[in-house]
Amino acid sequence: MASTSQPLRGKRACKKIFWAVFPHACFILSLVIYAFLGALMFSHIEGNRKVNLSEEYRKFLQNLWYISRNLSENEEIFKEKIHALLNTAERDWFVNPKDIWTFFGSLFFCCTVFTTVGYGNTYPVTRIGKYLCMLYALFGIPLMFLVLTDMGDILATVLSKSYNEFRKLQSKILASKLCSGSTCNKGDELKSSTQSKVGINESLTIMEVLKSQPGVKRKPTKYRNAEIFEMLIARENEHTKPARNKSIERWSSCPELARGKTMSRVIENFDKIGKQLEKLDVPIVLMVLVIFVYISCAAAILPNWETRLDFQEAFYFCFITLTTIGFGDTQLEHPKFFLFFSLYIIIGMEIVFIAFKLGQDRLIGLYKKVISFCGEKKMPSKKVYPK
Repeated sequence: MASTSQPLRGKRACKKIFWAVFPHACFILSLVIYAFLGALMFSHIEGNRKVNLSEEYRKFLQNLWYISRNLSENEEIFKEKIHALLNTAERDWFVNPKDIWTFFGSLFFCCTVFTTVGYGNTYPVTRIGKYLCMLYALFGIPLMFLVLTDMGDILATVLSKSYNEFRKLQSKILASKLCSGSTCNKGDELKSSTQSKVGINESLTIMEVLKSQPGVKRKPTKYRNAEIFEMLIARENEHTKPARNKSIERWSSCPELARGKTMSRVIENFDKIGKQLEKLDVPIVLMVLVIFVYISCAAAILPNWETRLDFQEAFYFCFITLTTIGFGDTQLEHPKFFLFFSLYIIIGMEIVFIAFKLGQDRLIGLYKKVISFCGEKKMPSKKVYPK
């Protein structure tokens, strides 16, 4: 029996883990599929468009040839003419769309759309591409925020547990340092006294209650046992008194419907999204330190394939990315390598989101204190008139 029960327990544990992970995996998988579908769509629409060289392009070349012939002019005048001419140039005149809108380039563009970064180095040109980009962002941005909120709950749980364990360890170390022989004995006495007091306030068992009643002690053993039995039955009935749910009755009467329990647990997991972020209470200084270390690690790795970037430029680029500002002043030569950092970007955005959430809570608390303080100062003192 023990050998057969162990595999059953293992299967049940695997099922519990699977259905606990399923909602989170569902969100991430749907975002990945959405990004791949968008990459295929935009690479086909924008990559296969034809570039028609207009009359403006020919005028641009003629003006460039005319300015290049007059190199003997003043340097400042030459710079002004070149600057004015380059402002009239369009990007499509010098770039092949197939080189930009490859699968990886389109995938990188989709990631910048639903993460709301929007560097601006890649953008749709065709009218169909612009309309589809608006529609793609309309559904992609809420999906991305849902993934951020869901993964933020996991990170919030990890951070809060780690912080609590750190505080416990810190308190133990301080207690061991401050503890001496006499103080420890006093502390033990205080502990035992508090435990005894708490034990009195805690709910007693039925047998302890019955033994403490003097009326029961005085009666004969036969009648005393009968009363104890009746009181035990009454207490048992109180526990089983609440009416059972109809769905639970259906599961107990029909074992085939027991799978509904798992689905209800999955639905409960979906309902719990965003609850852990509200309970998170970690110092904002610790979150800023975590963000600094997190960005520094990426800034040390990124210059390995983006040779134009040093540590400072890479740190600036990662910060602009994780905060979804995305100026576009720093451009990547190899965005497909940066796509391998997609998990890093999502986790980093969640950490920044948690930091913003903590800062927002602290700011709201500060505003409440200031408003209550100002209200107490301005409130006139109530005058009591004699009746």
